[in-house]
Amino acid sequence: MDFDWTEPQRARYHDTLTAVREAFADDADETSAEAAAGTYDRKDWLLLGQLGLLGPSVPEGYGGGGLGALDTALQVEALGRGCTRTGLVFGASAHLFACAMPIVDFGSQEVKRRVLPGMCRGELIAGNAMTEDEAGSDVSRLAVTARRVEGGWVLDGEKSFVSNGPAADVYVTYATTDPKAGHLGVTGFVVDRTAAGVTAGEPMAKMGLSQCPAGTVRFDGCFVPDSDVLGEPGQGGVIFQHSMGWERACLFAGYVGLADRLIDLSVAQVRSRRQFGRRISEFQAVSHRIADMKLRVESARLLLYRACWEMDERRPATLAIALSKLAVSEGVVTAALDAVRLFGGRGYLRAGRIEAALRDAVPAVIFSGTSDIQRELIARELGI
Repeated sequence: MDFDWTEPQRARYHDTLTAVREAFADDADETSAEAAAGTYDRKDWLLLGQLGLLGPSVPEGYGGGGLGALDTALQVEALGRGCTRTGLVFGASAHLFACAMPIVDFGSQEVKRRVLPGMCRGELIAGNAMTEDEAGSDVSRLAVTARRVEGGWVLDGEKSFVSNGPAADVYVTYATTDPKAGHLGVTGFVVDRTAAGVTAGEPMAKMGLSQCPAGTVRFDGCFVPDSDVLGEPGQGGVIFQHSMGWERACLFAGYVGLADRLIDLSVAQVRSRRQFGRRISEFQAVSHRIADMKLRVESARLLLYRACWEMDERRPATLAIALSKLAVSEGVVTAALDAVRLFGGRGYLRAGRIEAALRDAVPAVIFSGTSDIQRELIARELGI
């Protein structure tokens, strides 16, 4: 059993981290709440495309990097550590794992050639339109419907909390095609924003991940040709869970990167901050808090790497992925709270951007399956 990175992995991580820090160096100088809260723009997206961070797991033939799950996760981890705008990291990861990968694995050749190269280059932004107001954790009862017509399908209904939704050029969405079949009656579709009957709502005001716009997407008699169906009719539930495997494993590598950054910042803070005539790092309560931060992130990192390794080995990875997602999401929230405490009053100020990490971390225990859903999956895999 080898826990060390290969030289190519080490070099890719270092090069990506350096490139991201250089590309987004100006972010470190942002001190106003308004500047830090602004959504990304097309320039940011194209820059990520130039860095190869919008398609590392997409096959090279479609413009991607051709990497496996573990090597992709290392790239996302470097992005999360080097970029202080976690909302941008999240938006890019949702674009890749919840949208590009279902197209890679289940899309027709026509739709792959049409959208994947542009998605990898950053010319297209993709939004994952699954969640509805009454269908969050239970995605087998979607109110959005698709009825069969000659040459395709007609979609009707509204999706909510669509990450990248207000900015997206293309949506990966899911609709009920057979109400009596439960999760076997759901079908996946690729829908262009310019299609007749598609309306994207305004960005929602959110607690965190503010750089990633999220909103509603409505379909009113929207025609989707058969070529833009993902897989076969009725496979939508399986396809969505497949994409969630990628998202729950690789997307959360960005949060491992965020936790690493918080530890770096916290160590620098306690070494320089003095109280009662000495550095606060000399107080055991402080040093032990950072030790616990390190323990949580390294434990989560190992679980995440294990999940990605099992994916690459084509092994059943449901248990490993659920353990990984739970450990990373809960761990990064605790790490962010620890960082706020270590920075004290400065950690509570928006100018310091430490509090932003906490707001960005909280949603991690909700999206891609809540922590309670992960515990249910773990219990089910254990036969309980």
